[in-house]
Amino acid sequence: MANNYPKLHNAMWPGIVGKGAPDSEPIIPLDTLLTLTANAEADGRKFDGVDLFVVAPHFDIDSDLDAVKRMSDHIVAHGLAVGSFVAPIWTGAGGGSAMGSEAERKQFLAMVRKASEIGRQMRALGIRPTGGIRIDSSASVEAWDNDPKGNSKLIAETFTQAGDIAADHGEFVVAEGEICWGGMHSWRTMRDLLEAVGKPGVVGYQADMAHSMLYTLGYNAEADRILPEGYDWQDKSLLDAAYRQVADALRPWTLDFHVAQNDGTVFGSGDHEKTGRHCRVDDPNGRLDIAKHSGFWLRDETGALTKTMRHVCWDACMLPNAVMEDQQTWNAVLGAMVEVRDAHGWTE
Repeated sequence: MANNYPKLHNAMWPGIVGKGAPDSEPIIPLDTLLTLTANAEADGRKFDGVDLFVVAPHFDIDSDLDAVKRMSDHIVAHGLAVGSFVAPIWTGAGGGSAMGSEAERKQFLAMVRKASEIGRQMRALGIRPTGGIRIDSSASVEAWDNDPKGNSKLIAETFTQAGDIAADHGEFVVAEGEICWGGMHSWRTMRDLLEAVGKPGVVGYQADMAHSMLYTLGYNAEADRILPEGYDWQDKSLLDAAYRQVADALRPWTLDFHVAQNDGTVFGSGDHEKTGRHCRVDDPNGRLDIAKHSGFWLRDETGALTKTMRHVCWDACMLPNAVMEDQQTWNAVLGAMVEVRDAHGWTE
């Protein structure tokens, strides 16, 4: 019998992130992405669900219960479940910096509270059996670097409060490590931050394969570089060792997982800072062996399945609209996701 866990999800936020600004491509409607996800097929297998960005125009963070029910019914009509949320914790989306003023941090936490309440409602409706609330520091590396110790302390305090809010709603929060977020911009600062919060199972790591790979190259944190300067990408064994070092440091905290591909470069679009570039699943310049490197996160240091993540999600953030609106893109993505589940999944 084929593995049926972890469930396979597709992210909806790539239709919004890096889009909609005057110098970027238009936002892709949620309905378009739901249809493409529902229609995807690979060897008779289908996507099980979607992960959502709880922000207008996709899904308003201020939705009341009736609106949540309508959204739930709409997603179920596509044959899909719901998993993790991205909370709109950034200043431009109504939030604020996790290391900012008291007012900014209050706004950050308000967005976590609203997302957690919608998450609780969707769990009660039976559409959301898995997933957490995704956050980051909502602060630049440059701003953090003005006072690393003090700013990391503030971020830890904010994340602790965010975890308490989430837990009160039966939720947990996951911090997505990216090179663009202050206090989370290297594998070491990310690990140190989670240890400072000290709430395993409540405040954890969201491991995106592409973003986490950038940690090995020391972007924005040269002291924490693992791969040598001028690294030859043909030396796969060196990449494996470096990537495993990152995974070993952060896997104990990992509660959510994004399958993705990366070409070892950075990219920013619209109002999004430069971060790890997400590539097509079949990009010839992709540096990751998706099925193999997924195992660095889905299996522990002994090779045993962790079974921590009951769903995994593909993240196609900031890919061109022409790619994202092509059904073949999602058929290929689903095929890769099935390979991950075949290699590192289980049956229930």
